[in-house]
Amino acid sequence: MSPTTASNGAAAPSGRRARTLAVTSGKGGVGKTFITANLAAALAKRGLRVLVLDADLGLANLDVVLNLYPKLTLHDVFTSKCKLEDAILPAPGGFSVLLAGSGLVEYSRLTPEVRDQLHQVIEAVVPRFDVILLDTGAGISDVVLYAISLAEEVLVVATPEPTSLTDAYATIKVLASQQERSSLHLAINQVLRAGDGKQVAHQLQQVVDRFVACRNGAPPRLSFVGDVPLDTAVREAVQKRHLLIEKQPGSAAAQAVGAIATRLQQMQDKATKA
Repeated sequence: MSPTTASNGAAAPSGRRARTLAVTSGKGGVGKTFITANLAAALAKRGLRVLVLDADLGLANLDVVLNLYPKLTLHDVFTSKCKLEDAILPAPGGFSVLLAGSGLVEYSRLTPEVRDQLHQVIEAVVPRFDVILLDTGAGISDVVLYAISLAEEVLVVATPEPTSLTDAYATIKVLASQQERSSLHLAINQVLRAGDGKQVAHQLQQVVDRFVACRNGAPPRLSFVGDVPLDTAVREAVQKRHLLIEKQPGSAAAQAVGAIATRLQQMQDKATKA
């Protein structure tokens, strides 16, 4: 996953399409949007053109995390009130965002119109960036699952809490059965000690191995990409609405998110060379 030389918003000369990664979770409150935003900043620091698309269409909060007050959102694009290019905004951290509206009941269910519009938007932006992160809603609603289906890869975010892991397992099971996802990335947030995330990921993989199978009979593989420690700097960043990786890059959580970005980039480079 190497940077291209095309300017932001313009198709790369090579005709390459962006790597698309859906960031999702089984339940809310696990830090999914926080990780998405800071992961985008970490990837942008590596010279990549990154777009975060807020795919939590009815309950969007990416704008809150980034302290942005957008005049134009995906809703305006969907209703033809503005061009797509006008709704793509620069964000702190050197990446771009395409924000969704909040409290819009019409996006609480997956209509044919929403399906077509979201698909068209993603198809329009994939030639213009190196990486597109889809910040989906939590759970397994039809809107969330459709947004995930539009991405090449999936990153499931969970915490060590039993309820989070139970919901993460349910999400993985649905993605394996309905979308034939044979491989998913996994990040564990809010761990108490270094190494806890890897142990949690191993335990979750054991459960998946026993009870989940794709159509070919094999269980999906969970690729553990890292854990993020419980860090008071995270709460401060969220309260002040700034990117942790920008304001406190030396904090334990910021370093951990940076390591996840490096791991994802290494995996992509390895897959490209294979």
